[in-house]
Amino acid sequence: MMLIAQNHLQLILEVGIMLFILMVFVLNLIPLSLSVVTFLSLFIAGGFTLLFGADIALLVISSSQAEFTHPFGPIALMGAVTALASLKVMKNSGVDVRPLRRFVILFIAGITVFGGLMHRSFLLLWILGLFIGYLMISKTFREKSVLTLRRILIFLGVAVAGFLGLEVISRVSGMTIFSPMLRLSRLEQYSLSSVKMVLNNIQLIGHSGNASYWGAEGTAFAEGYITLPMQLVLFFGLPFPMFFGVLVNQKDTVDYMLPGIMGYGFDFGYLGLIGLIVFVLGTIIIGLKILTMYREKREKNSKKYLGKEVLLIGALSAFCAQALIGLFVFNRTINGTALLAFMFLGCVILANAVTLKSRT
Repeated sequence: MMLIAQNHLQLILEVGIMLFILMVFVLNLIPLSLSVVTFLSLFIAGGFTLLFGADIALLVISSSQAEFTHPFGPIALMGAVTALASLKVMKNSGVDVRPLRRFVILFIAGITVFGGLMHRSFLLLWILGLFIGYLMISKTFREKSVLTLRRILIFLGVAVAGFLGLEVISRVSGMTIFSPMLRLSRLEQYSLSSVKMVLNNIQLIGHSGNASYWGAEGTAFAEGYITLPMQLVLFFGLPFPMFFGVLVNQKDTVDYMLPGIMGYGFDFGYLGLIGLIVFVLGTIIIGLKILTMYREKREKNSKKYLGKEVLLIGALSAFCAQALIGLFVFNRTINGTALLAFMFLGCVILANAVTLKSRT
């Protein structure tokens, strides 16, 4: 009975442990060569290009969409950056990568357009993740002029052009859902009151009971403001408080209108927030150290870890971008199904630190 989660936080921790164990076995038992990882990264990037495109088509045709960019955007980012890193390894080995490069650029352009049309927060995540991925690839392969004014201006220009393009599309089509200005006005209208509510009620563990939607029936801790996918909770039949229908408006106060540091702090308290920050920083530091080890082995002409190296670059880039946007801009970027994706990326990174030895 002790293994049965009693609240949302315990469920998150248990699922995280299971994901970590799964990824340890996957990385150790499945031969992840460079060709296998390259194929998988292209498959992921191409698949999400089609998926995001179909989602936008449904939005235009029937005003109905699944919003795949929130939960799966970081995974698509991992696929794209991993593909770019794979191309760099193959190019340095003398392979003509121009045909594959065209596909990668096509996938990146498609995801940028389709994902940006669906969510402005995704566009921030995507551009930031590609920038981090570019820096990480340059550093790993010891390229000169990693940071130049021209390259920084290019990334900033792409971001500005993307948001301006969305506003133009919104005005021309009359579909305000595409408008970044509308989203900013909503944040301006609702976020200040949300910030005050959180700051006035956050405690060392959880929040004050009178701030909870559930009132006296609530637990004032891990009440579902931060949670794994609702379908997962229902699948296991766990009796946790969850937000349905009109109640989502109550959750949006914390889930959408606030950065993640306040969302996690409100639901889990200051201790929960500290735990999240330790996990994020620890995962990034461990990932960078392992990446350095992989680079040293590659520079000694060892090809054993090439697949894991490029996969780690992609996972680290996506994890860093999702953490930055989720913690400091939109809580929804690391909540719900997006939280499951965040945990998956973290487990992919940390699993590289574990090596299973077989008996001969």
